[in-house]
Amino acid sequence: MYMKNRSTTPVRRLFSATKIVALLIAVSAFVIAPFVSQHMASAEVYDAEIKALEQDISQYAKDAEKLSKKRQTYETQLAKLTNERDQIQAKLNLSVAKAKKLQAEIKGNEDKITLNKKVLGETIADSYVNSDISPLEMLASSKNIAEYVDKQAHQEQVQKKLQETIDKIDRLKKELEKQKKDVENVIADQNSQKSQLVQKENEKKNLISQTRGKESAFQDLVRKNERQKSVLEQKQQEAIAARYAANNGGGGGGSAVAGSSSRGGYPSNLANAPQDSLVDPWGMYNRECVSYTAWKVYQKNGYMPYWGGRGNANQWPSSARAAGIATGTTPRAGSTGVISAGTYGHIVWVEKVNSDGTINISQYNEYIPGLGWGQYSERYNVSPSTYDTYIYW
Repeated sequence: MYMKNRSTTPVRRLFSATKIVALLIAVSAFVIAPFVSQHMASAEVYDAEIKALEQDISQYAKDAEKLSKKRQTYETQLAKLTNERDQIQAKLNLSVAKAKKLQAEIKGNEDKITLNKKVLGETIADSYVNSDISPLEMLASSKNIAEYVDKQAHQEQVQKKLQETIDKIDRLKKELEKQKKDVENVIADQNSQKSQLVQKENEKKNLISQTRGKESAFQDLVRKNERQKSVLEQKQQEAIAARYAANNGGGGGGSAVAGSSSRGGYPSNLANAPQDSLVDPWGMYNRECVSYTAWKVYQKNGYMPYWGGRGNANQWPSSARAAGIATGTTPRAGSTGVISAGTYGHIVWVEKVNSDGTINISQYNEYIPGLGWGQYSERYNVSPSTYDTYIYW
C-alpha cells in the first residue's frame, strides 16, 4: 500500500500552465490514494467483531460441553436409580410371592384343624376341646366304675392326642402368621424404598430435561455465531482477495489453485485429519496457514520455534524479531510472507522469486470456491508488495 505525502514547499501565487497541470495531477493522486489505502486495509475493520464472535463461540461451546457432561452425569445417576428400583421391584415381587405362599400355608393349617375336628367327631372334639362334659356327667352315663375309668382314660388319651395335634398346628399357624407379618413389613419397606427411588428418578429426569434444554440453547448460540463468523470471514477473505488484486495489477497473481498433489510435503497425519482437530509439534492447529509454514520452516532448517498460544500469522513478525530472526520487505525463496490484515492475518511460504521480481507461493487455508477452508493451494507470479513482512529463516 502506498500513499503520497503532501509537499512541504510553499506554493507561489503565479503558476505556469504546466505547473497547474502538474499540481492537478498531484492533487488527484492525493485524493485517490487514501481511498485505495482505505480499501486495502478494509479487512481490519472486521477484526473486533470476529474476535468477539470467536470468544462468544468458545464460551458457548464450553458451556454446552459442561452441560452435556452434567446431563451425562445425571443420566448415569438416573440409570443407577432405575437399576436400584428394578432390584427393589424384583425383591418386592419375591416378598409378595412369599406372602401369598404363607397365606396359603396358613389356610392349609386352618383346613387341617377343621379336618381333625371332623375325623374325631364334632361332638368329641367340641367336648374335649371346650370341656363341655363334666366328670360327674361321664360317671352318670357309665354302666360301672370300670367303664368310667376306661372312658376317663380314653378321654384323656384322645384329649391329649387331639390337643397335641391342635397345638402343633396352632404353633405352625402362629409361626406362619409371624412370618407373614414380617414379610408384610418387608413389603411395606420395599414399597417405601421404591417410592423414594421413583421420586429421585423423577428429579433426575427433570434435571436432564432442564440441562438438555440449556445445552440445546447454547448449541443454537454456537451455530448462530458460527454463521455470523462465517459471513465475516467471507468478507475478510474478499478484502484479502481485493488486496491481491490491488497489488497485482488488478488481477496479477491469478487465484489460488490446488497445485502439487504432495501438498508441499505437509505431513499426511495433519493433512488428512479434520481441520483444527490436531495440534502440530509447534502448537498450531492442523491445516491452518501457520501450521503449514511451521512445517516448511522445520523441513528447511530442522528447527521451528514453538509459538503455540501466540501463533496467529499476524503475530509471527514480532515473535520472529523477539527470537532474533530477521524480517524485511523483500522476498527470498524459503522465506515466509505475512499479510497482517484480519483477526489472524495470513502467512505463505515463498517457493520461488521469479526473474521479473514476482514470487510463487504455497499455502494452506486460503478460501477456495468449491473446496472451502483448510485446503492446500499455490499462487504464481504474485507481486511481492502483497505481503507486509517477510521472515528470513
